[in-house]
Amino acid sequence: MAELATSFEKLGIRVPEVLLPKPGTDYQKWAVVACDQYSSEREYWEKAKAFVGAAPSTLNLIFPECYLEDADKAERVGRIQAAMKDYLAQGILEAKEPGFVLVERFTPFEKEPRKGLMIAVDLEKYQYGKDSKSLIRPTEGTIVERLPPRMEIRRGAPLELPHIMLLIDDPARSVIEPLYAARERLPKLYDFDLMQGSGRIRGWHVKDEASLAKIAAALEKLADAAAFKAKYGKDEVLLFAVGDGNHSLATAKAIWEETKKTIPAGDKRLETHPARFALCELVNIYDEGLPFHPIHRVLFNVDEAKFFAGLAAYQEHRLEKTRDVAVAFAKADEPAGAEHRIAYLSAHGAGLIAFPQPRANLAAGTIQEYLDAFLKANPGVGIDYIHGTESLEALAKKPGSLGLYLPPIDKSGFFGTVIRDGVMPRKTFSMGEAPEKRFYIEARRISE
Repeated sequence: MAELATSFEKLGIRVPEVLLPKPGTDYQKWAVVACDQYSSEREYWEKAKAFVGAAPSTLNLIFPECYLEDADKAERVGRIQAAMKDYLAQGILEAKEPGFVLVERFTPFEKEPRKGLMIAVDLEKYQYGKDSKSLIRPTEGTIVERLPPRMEIRRGAPLELPHIMLLIDDPARSVIEPLYAARERLPKLYDFDLMQGSGRIRGWHVKDEASLAKIAAALEKLADAAAFKAKYGKDEVLLFAVGDGNHSLATAKAIWEETKKTIPAGDKRLETHPARFALCELVNIYDEGLPFHPIHRVLFNVDEAKFFAGLAAYQEHRLEKTRDVAVAFAKADEPAGAEHRIAYLSAHGAGLIAFPQPRANLAAGTIQEYLDAFLKANPGVGIDYIHGTESLEALAKKPGSLGLYLPPIDKSGFFGTVIRDGVMPRKTFSMGEAPEKRFYIEARRISE
């Protein structure tokens, strides 16, 4: 087992000691969706609160972002940390033997389940700067101004509950899928329906040495430096890309950097302190149950003619006008080789913007650079980032608005883009809709 631990250490992994609710706990009330979802819909969280009632729930251990601007922020943080300590003291949370958790998640939107593996990653192997070359790497730019509220919660908290999802580039399906195929021989940890129609989830304990060894061997192949360079032409291996929870992982890193300063040099706690690690769900980017959706843009209070005049000066493109929104969307969705296609619509009509020689690898990068410059030059113009075509159409057809419909994202090119270009433009992609996001179930101690 010591040799196996060394293998995982090189991969930036630690086998975690996961905490789960004691037998008899109502798991449907225990599990709630990631705190950054429904951030403009308090009614969702109020329904969750009413459903949970006085039952033990992760709702009492997280800070839904819809409440971040409320005046009682400091008091809420105190209540969260006190609830964590209370759950531990009462024995509501129980430690399982060290092991991973194999997760099967059915959602309302995908035919196939999403398969994941709960692991702990070494924050010493992760950097969130723009030009990060670390083994664990962000996929979107980290806005450091968003970290302090999250740090307030984690600083002094005895527990972490993750909604971080890491991606691996595993087209051969060698890491998680063989484990899932043999899931019936693993001890089951939970099996229940998620609240508010968000699907169903099951989890199995992966603690036997044979299974752990197979996982380590498969990941070692993905992390092989020679194979990585042959595929991507780069020396710095990217093994884990952050798919969801970029800022949550950055928060964990920032708190670990604070914690390190309190530990003397040479102290063994620098290697073993629980705050050095972060619990995450690992998912294969090629998983059939993992959707990648583009995030569209809508501009408000915008002069459409001025927008397109500026775009002409910014980069060579062609415009194809049409009155049919569906035709414009379909053209944007078509495979276009190296060309980037973005549909637009407004109260005046619809059409296609085509960039024959785009500056970025993804259409979102091509348009976002111009949008940033345009918004800076026109401070009266507003922007929102939209999921789904129906919402996009409804907003874009209002007077003074302009909608930009982005094409689907090719999952096979995702890792290559991050490796070549670094972090992606913000709001490039979404891994499913809000009900498909990760629910808090597992916890882990982060204090000694």
